[in-house]
Amino acid sequence: MNTDVAIIGAGPAGLALACALSGSGLRVTLLERAPEASIADPAFDGREIALTHRSQAILGDLGAWDRIPVAETAPLREAKVINGASPLALRFAPGGEGEPLGRLVPNHLIRRALFEQAMAADAGELRAGCKVVGLSLGADSATVMLDGGERLTARLVVAADSRFSEARRRAGIGAAMLDFGRTMIVARVAHEKPHGGVATEWFGHGQTIAMLPLNGAMSSVVLTLPPALAEAAMAMSEEDFGAEVTRRYESRLGPMRLAATRHAYPLVATYAHRFVGPRFALLGDAAVGMHPVTAHGFNFGLSGAELLAGEIRRAADPGSAAGLARYAWGHRRATLPLFLATNAVARLYSDDRAPARLARAALIGAGAVLGPVRKAIVAGLMDAPGRRRLA
Repeated sequence: MNTDVAIIGAGPAGLALACALSGSGLRVTLLERAPEASIADPAFDGREIALTHRSQAILGDLGAWDRIPVAETAPLREAKVINGASPLALRFAPGGEGEPLGRLVPNHLIRRALFEQAMAADAGELRAGCKVVGLSLGADSATVMLDGGERLTARLVVAADSRFSEARRRAGIGAAMLDFGRTMIVARVAHEKPHGGVATEWFGHGQTIAMLPLNGAMSSVVLTLPPALAEAAMAMSEEDFGAEVTRRYESRLGPMRLAATRHAYPLVATYAHRFVGPRFALLGDAAVGMHPVTAHGFNFGLSGAELLAGEIRRAADPGSAAGLARYAWGHRRATLPLFLATNAVARLYSDDRAPARLARAALIGAGAVLGPVRKAIVAGLMDAPGRRRLA
């Protein structure tokens, strides 16, 4: 079987690329090991994605934004960072334009919207329930081997199969992997006091706890703990877990109760040594798997899909080495500085030794009084330079 572009992984990044290539005249094939039912109607996974203004615009351009119910999204009006018991907080607000920093959207609804749009636009052929077992990259074409013995020949193969990408390894591309030795628990909790649309990231001794504001008296808790403590928290009854989160958050929002299922994820950041190879490109978490502290991982997946699709559309050959090189350069330029800065911040804030705690206090203290520092960070969060507005 032959195709122009084979995309390994029908997650958000892979589906976004397929949607972006719709109408290009190229034959696109999506390869996904999960069954189609789980892609068409993804289960709630606890993750709430902070979409920047640019990401909302990209989803709008793809036709997927209008497929997400507005009532299921929540404005992120302000964010603040707290260090231990310090009275100082580093606050980020959008300024006088009246726009929020971004919008919080459930991950499973984004995935469903992109799937629906891809199918409605006939963006590609979906081959669900098949596993890639081999990959061969050549100068003129690439071959993907499937578990049933079928061989698929493509002019370009794009791997969008998670930060632990098997396709990346088969292509001979390594990755810098930083295991933080922590587990992240995400869950929705109901509470008594209003959150005001403010997201809070609190770095305490032996834990990091974030509260992301959802609609009504509801927040998404993101609790980062050593693995043993995370396992104990996951094993608690619903009542005990609510009480534990209330205690760890020092009742800032009043008593809390669990309002949905809990989900645990290992905290590992990845950055591929290369983003491209002969007839091959990495996309999404397979290229850049971010620590969630800056909420940019998913946004990088969307911007990467937009960038790669643009290069593919402009080239006579979708696997053109020149086009892939431009994609790799552009995506690395956009992602590497924030990836390095994010990891430095994450390491600093996960270090409970006294010097690190003092350094955290100094950074927050400086940011709390220096307006230009806050404005620069807000501009990055909102993608302010040249950002497009949705109608």
